[in-house]
Amino acid sequence: MRKSCRLAREVLDIAAAAAKPGVTTDYIDEVVHKACIERSSYPSPLNYNHFPKSCCTSVNEVICHGIPDQRILIDGDILNIDISLFHEGYHADLNETYYIGDRAKADPDNVRVVEAARECLEEAIKAVKPGVLIREFGNIIEKHAKKKNCSVIRTYCGHGINKLFHCAPNVPHYAKNKAIGECKPGMTFTIEPMIALGKYRDITWPDNWTSTTIDGKRTAQFEHTLLVTEDGVEILTARRDDSPGGALPMPMPEVSNGKAADA
Repeated sequence: MRKSCRLAREVLDIAAAAAKPGVTTDYIDEVVHKACIERSSYPSPLNYNHFPKSCCTSVNEVICHGIPDQRILIDGDILNIDISLFHEGYHADLNETYYIGDRAKADPDNVRVVEAARECLEEAIKAVKPGVLIREFGNIIEKHAKKKNCSVIRTYCGHGINKLFHCAPNVPHYAKNKAIGECKPGMTFTIEPMIALGKYRDITWPDNWTSTTIDGKRTAQFEHTLLVTEDGVEILTARRDDSPGGALPMPMPEVSNGKAADA
């Protein structure tokens, strides 16, 4: 698992470096496929339940499972790249949302939803240790998302991962969920909150994969594969010092008459 996850991180970083204004998501998929093959790995999404590409590229209002195509990325977009690969019998899974161009970084709503999603994952990971109930992560994530005036997508969840791409436990990201089980040493699973600027409800396109927010507002996601240790957690897909992207300062809330507008 450690080796698979290290390789998956390398592939994501290569893909992220290629993501810039003027390139297509199809090109990013080509980069991902080549990087997987060069590492003697198979891209787990390719032909998984008829998914036609080697990675997911979800732009702006696309929540997840965006299919790479001839869409050209423009300055101001936000892009999630979701990488999964299979190496020597084990799957690895991670994703990050990236700012495309300077306009994306200058848009306070972009920054709010991207950094809220990043922070939601970070806060949930802090709680991972033996004995913690799986359903508790959703409470942590939704509480933090609400502080940022964002919502949590409920349709999709984190999942167990090892020799199987998806398996128990299911890891919902919203509060008061009914997830079963607790963290145990040796368990490997993902946490991957999807956070939206608007409503949490989603729709699925006729391609049976692409999921978007129902109101067209932007959304962001971050994901890690985690290993529960004897006394805490190991982030198997952790960022490296030279990984592209990274956090930006959260914008200040609007102020009216000396008080925060969303206080």
